[in-house]
Amino acid sequence: MFVGVVFFIILLSVSFDSWIAKICLIDFNDILVDNGICSELSQAIKEESSLFEIYIKKSGSETKQALSEAMERTRRAVDALPRSYEKIGELRYAKTWTVSSSYEVYCEKRDDVLAMRKGPDYIRSVYEVYEIQAYLQKYANALQECTFEDGNRRYEKKVRKLTAVPVGIVALGALLLLVTVQLAVLMNRTIIYPVLELGEASKKIAANDFFVGDVVVENQDEIGDMVHAFNKMKYATGEYITALEEKRKTLDLLHEEELAKLETERRLESMRLELLRNQIQPHFLFNTLNVIGGMASLEEAATTERMIKALSALFRYNLKTPEEEVVLARELKVVEDYMYLQQMRFGSRVSYRIDCLADRENVRVPAFLFQPLVENAILHGISPKEEGGFVRIRVREKGGVLSVVIGDNGVGMTREQLRGLRRQLERREGRSAGIGLGNIYRRIGANYPGSRFVIYSRKDVGTVIRITLPQR
Repeated sequence: MFVGVVFFIILLSVSFDSWIAKICLIDFNDILVDNGICSELSQAIKEESSLFEIYIKKSGSETKQALSEAMERTRRAVDALPRSYEKIGELRYAKTWTVSSSYEVYCEKRDDVLAMRKGPDYIRSVYEVYEIQAYLQKYANALQECTFEDGNRRYEKKVRKLTAVPVGIVALGALLLLVTVQLAVLMNRTIIYPVLELGEASKKIAANDFFVGDVVVENQDEIGDMVHAFNKMKYATGEYITALEEKRKTLDLLHEEELAKLETERRLESMRLELLRNQIQPHFLFNTLNVIGGMASLEEAATTERMIKALSALFRYNLKTPEEEVVLARELKVVEDYMYLQQMRFGSRVSYRIDCLADRENVRVPAFLFQPLVENAILHGISPKEEGGFVRIRVREKGGVLSVVIGDNGVGMTREQLRGLRRQLERREGRSAGIGLGNIYRRIGANYPGSRFVIYSRKDVGTVIRITLPQR
């Protein structure tokens, strides 16, 4: 019922608005269009007659062009005349037919005159055209006057209808207001009041009060059935929630105990793993590499011997360097051993240069500073390039500040990739930024106040890492 009444009100309003729009827009527009077409025809004939007379007296290219445009304008005006008998009526239809017929005769005479040469017959034909133009102008004026009168009659008829619109609007508004008030009263009694009562009861239930009084309504419809079902579920839910709460408390206690047990097991497992790591004897690895190096020396395999010694030095430095800081010379020696192994792997595709103007034996740097950064340059910058690349390490010391620059001419990074890497370092996202790079960034930031770690990169150009370390 609600939907039907609302739909009827909307349909009635739309129909009334459409009727008003038809009168104000379509009908009035038709009157204006008809008047405009007739006025355009009368003006076009008058202009063409004037230009025709000028052309006869003084022919020329400019007057001929103007006459042609006027003739085309007249033709369009005649073609635009409405010719529907049902729409324009008997009188306008007759006058329109007269204008159209006269215009065709006029066009034939006019074109003959424009094609003739001057002579006695030419003068007579010109005056015949003048006479036809006068008649055509007269017929056009008559059609215009008839159209204006018909438009005035139609306008007055529409205006009389529009004068009754305010009365209709007031009556319709009063009817719609009455219907709306009745609907509001009915909806308030049958829907809104029961829903509000249910809402109040629901708020109390949300506060864990499941034993509030029943909601009482007089409805015998679906709303009433819903209220009665709500009252029944309220008590059943209260009992069920109470049982669930007791069960939850018991499960929470069990879960806390389980978490404590898992944490203890995790710590024990971590301790076992650490114990296993401590039991590994790196001396066996170093001694084995030295034996292999000795065998390579006996077999006069100099390159193999040097590679084994470089690898042994790298392992010894990584596994047996507990200090947080080492002298610069040790770090640079590790880089040279690492780059030697990479050159043996990649051949001429990889080259490097160390440019150091600092005191290698006295300047101290964080342990494991250079090799991870050089390794990143090889793996992520130079290795993807088919033609290989170049790694340069530049170290300077000035005013108690050590400047380290490690650069390569590898594939580089786009602006988006560079911004993402910087953001990951700032957020301490070590896995995303790379374990070695993130570890160095965090160690420098934590142990060297006033230090700087900046990455520059450009796609297909290369990457540069600039580190500034205050010396203690």
